[in-house]
Amino acid sequence: MYFLKTRGTNKIPDYIQLRDDQFVLIAHFKTLHPEQSIKKLGLEKYEDQILRLIEEVPFGELYKL
Repeated sequence: MYFLKTRGTNKIPDYIQLRDDQFVLIAHFKTLHPEQSIKKLGLEKYEDQILRLIEEVPFGELYKL
């Protein structure tokens, strides 16, 4: 699975994209309250890693989970 953080604008918030190994979009959610989206998508086992990446990863860089 791949992780990508995209920067928003004044009216559009920052988003997270999670993609599978074939680069198909699995999840797309705002960075404001990611815990809710992670649980809703059933990705609890990756929650700590995703939350850490949201804080540390620069915008626009692709990371493999």
